[in-house]
Amino acid sequence: MMKNIQIAIDGPAGAGKSTIAKIVAEALQFTYIDTGAMYRAVTYEALQRQIPLHDEQALTALAKQLNITLQPSSDGQLIFIDGRDVTAVVRSQEVTANVSEVAAHAGVRQLMVTAQQKLAKAGGVVMDGRDIATHVLPQAELKIFMSATVEERAKRRLLDNEARGIPSTLEALKQDIARRDQFDSEREVSPLIQAEDAVFLDTTTLSIEEAAQAILQLAHEKMV
Repeated sequence: MMKNIQIAIDGPAGAGKSTIAKIVAEALQFTYIDTGAMYRAVTYEALQRQIPLHDEQALTALAKQLNITLQPSSDGQLIFIDGRDVTAVVRSQEVTANVSEVAAHAGVRQLMVTAQQKLAKAGGVVMDGRDIATHVLPQAELKIFMSATVEERAKRRLLDNEARGIPSTLEALKQDIARRDQFDSEREVSPLIQAEDAVFLDTTTLSIEEAAQAILQLAHEKMV
């Protein structure tokens, strides 16, 4: 009988984590949990309510009262805040530019991590984010740290934005990704670092399918 393992995928912005994690989860018939979407939901709601993003106390209080739910669908994972579908709006340029600041607050992270751990308790999950292997699921049977060059990640984000109808330039995206890398790696609470027992996967020259297959091969070895 195959084991229902936990798969933790970490990495910087634009590494392809979410897309690849979804493919892996679908192939294994596991639950996919997009932790970044949860932080995006808090950021979106804070912006809507004009809550200062440096105010940890106010943001933690907001995160505590929001009912954020993730729901699988044929079009990928849907994100709801208090029953409202916010899947599209949480991917806006404004949310993307501000989510790292919100996610850096210890109070917000503590609430989100507790919720994420509950979702993953039974196993059979693929979870991606910045601190999954190091903080959220330190006991995960398979840990992946996925990355790619800033140039390649900016190109992918540009294509993604074009598909969503979001105007952007390659140069601006490169600057934004480099800034987010620095912010995420240097933050005091759960910084973006590779777990000691994580497998490093450079996706710069890999197709989405090739990266997914590499993870699936590692997963099958752990599931026997």
